[in-house]
Amino acid sequence: MRFVGLRAALVLALVSVAACSLPRGGPIASEIVGEKAVPEDIQVAEVTRQSVAQIASWPKTGWHGHYHWFARSPGASSRIIQVGDLVTLTVWDNQENSLLLGPADRSVPLRPVEVTEAGTVFVPYVNDIMVKGLTPYQAREKIQQQMTPIAPSAQVQIDVISGPSNSVNVVTGVATPMQLPLSDRNVSILSVIAQSGGVSETIQNPLVRLQRQGKSYEIPLDSLLKDPAKNVIVRGGDNVIVEEDERYFIAVGSTENEELIYFHQEKITAIEAVSLLGGLNDARANPQGLFILRQYAKGDVRNDGTGPIAPHVIFQFDLTKPDHLFGAKTFQVYPGDIVVASESAVKPAQAVIALVGSMFAIANVFN
Repeated sequence: MRFVGLRAALVLALVSVAACSLPRGGPIASEIVGEKAVPEDIQVAEVTRQSVAQIASWPKTGWHGHYHWFARSPGASSRIIQVGDLVTLTVWDNQENSLLLGPADRSVPLRPVEVTEAGTVFVPYVNDIMVKGLTPYQAREKIQQQMTPIAPSAQVQIDVISGPSNSVNVVTGVATPMQLPLSDRNVSILSVIAQSGGVSETIQNPLVRLQRQGKSYEIPLDSLLKDPAKNVIVRGGDNVIVEEDERYFIAVGSTENEELIYFHQEKITAIEAVSLLGGLNDARANPQGLFILRQYAKGDVRNDGTGPIAPHVIFQFDLTKPDHLFGAKTFQVYPGDIVVASESAVKPAQAVIALVGSMFAIANVFN
């Protein structure tokens, strides 16, 4: 009777195990996209190499920055005089009774003058001369020409110190934040960062932001370093800011790691996202059930194919099919997305069967 009671207890335990789910690290695919699992305001979109191009045309989510960058457009080597620059003139004249020089002088430095808001500088006996927009050489030629009536043999030497309109403000994220005068019109943004001491070691995931004329343009430092075409030419008045890239996506389910992943480059594809997470867990994951969950704004919902038909979208990948693999290779993960690797329904069932077999083997010992 003792053994019969023990066997009955084991059978009851087996029934309990069969009736309850084993502990799991994530949902199975049918719990996410099953017939009764998807509410009306959620769209399920299968991602293949055919559908990925249309999905890429949908509105972007999760980030309000502008990952547009200027063409490099190198400029001339000489600078352009701007408002606020400090101009110093030295006049050379061998004429006797010169209005500008004393009897024993051959040259005289005039007091430094700032380029006015009107773009002019004052020259004694000549009055205001427009120099804004000219190179130092062009300004020298113009000033010397307008001095001819009072000093026919005079020659002019000009020295220009850059003011705020001819400087770049390196605000933060570098070793030495500063206002950096531009030596010419061909100074690149990487040169500006280097002259400021380089990116601060405290920034783990650097994003370079260029502010120009009320607009902001951003790019990950990694992308900037890899593509010479993106090493753009800065302009006077630009602000350069280096800061942490705050974009991230979330990973849950049967990947090797479940965590918040920051973007280390400008774009991350679905396949790259799985790789960053250490791949799928061999013992638990279902390669036919990879999902990316994304929320769109209400204004992004459309019925003409240029956007989702619901504000919440579940993008579905079957990594056992070539079409889905090629789709995952080009599908871009957006900031705020949730990457879900579903559990395999087969492997937990195999675990239950193995446990049941073990229980009966133990029970038989008592017979």
